[in-house]
Amino acid sequence: MALSEPRKSGHLLRNIGFAALPALILLWSLADLTLGRELVEWLPYLASGFLMNVVISLSAMTLGTVVGTIFGILQLMPYRPVRYPVVAYVQAFRNAPHLVLIFATTYIFPFEIVVFGNYLPFPDWLKAVIGLAIPASAYVAEITRGAILSIPTTQWEAAKGLGFSRSQALRWIILPQCLRRSLPPWMNILASITMGTSLASLVGVHELLHAATDASTAVRRLDFTIIAYIVVMAAFFTLCYPIARLTRRLEQHFNAGSRI
Repeated sequence: MALSEPRKSGHLLRNIGFAALPALILLWSLADLTLGRELVEWLPYLASGFLMNVVISLSAMTLGTVVGTIFGILQLMPYRPVRYPVVAYVQAFRNAPHLVLIFATTYIFPFEIVVFGNYLPFPDWLKAVIGLAIPASAYVAEITRGAILSIPTTQWEAAKGLGFSRSQALRWIILPQCLRRSLPPWMNILASITMGTSLASLVGVHELLHAATDASTAVRRLDFTIIAYIVVMAAFFTLCYPIARLTRRLEQHFNAGSRI
């Protein structure tokens, strides 16, 4: 019981901190009504930018998870011509700065593509998705590889004894168990990629940081500039903090389940 009191007080302090930024913004806006009006006018524009952050992060994680899961399995293949290029890809892009990859994809990919004779634009936000999906896939590949290796070999032997082929055992027995082990680190990557979406503003993508810069340039008030960037920080905190809390709870739950 003595250990539960500090834990409860820690949760209370974190919850207070979770509400502090929105409360600060509200109080500051009420203290100066002209500032509050400016903020209200620009909130839809800021919200549209934040929606783009959410779209980029979810798209990058979806693409990165699909590619990373395949690459994680290929890293365990016994064929060297298949395994070595995948291992090189994972090691290279796990350590590559996200900003460099976003700039690289922005300038490597064309501004428009030809499909059946029709010119279609290749938007910058989609290039940012690819730029963030590359490191996400490298991280997911390592998570998948580690999760598969953590499954006891007796599971493979039991599947073989039941008449499953290796691919069937991987699909129906091994990977479902890997999902539980992979979920907490996967959510950590999701939070990291979500925060990395703000880098897309440097290549002209209309996301929250880019929208805040536009608003600050248009209003030309120092106090509005400060509160606009506080809104940016509060928005990312509001999105990423619950992910971090849920990740911690899942880790505790799975660790408790593994001890039983």
